[in-house]
Amino acid sequence: MEIITPPQAPPPLAPYSSATKANGMIFVSGTLAMDAEGKTMGLGDAAEQTRVVLELVKSAIETAGGSMETVLFNHIFLKDLADYPAMNAVYRTFFPNHLPARYTIQTPLVRPEFLVEIASVAVEKK
Repeated sequence: MEIITPPQAPPPLAPYSSATKANGMIFVSGTLAMDAEGKTMGLGDAAEQTRVVLELVKSAIETAGGSMETVLFNHIFLKDLADYPAMNAVYRTFFPNHLPARYTIQTPLVRPEFLVEIASVAVEKK
C-alpha cells in the first residue's frame, strides 16, 4: 500500500491519510472543504464547499496517477439534503461525461461548519 499526500492537502482531523493506493486502486478519504492550513472554505455555501472538496479529491487522484475519468464510485455526505441541488450542479461540472456510481446521504459531519464531504474510489490511468 502507498500513502498518497497531495501538495495542497489539508491537515487530517484524525489519524488517516488523504488517500491510499494499492494494486492500481486509489481510495480517497472523506474530504472536507479546507485549505492547506486547515481553514474551512466556503462557509455557509454548499456549492463552494462542493467545488473545494472536488478540487481536493481531484488533486489526490491525480497525485496517485488517476484522473476524474477513472473515478469508479463517490460517497457523498450532506449535512442538509436541501443542499442536494447546489451540490449536484457543481458535481456535474467535475463529471460532465463520465458518471461514476455514487450515493448521497444526509448526516451530521465532523464540525458544524462543514456542509459536504466526499470520499472516492478510482483506478490508475492505463
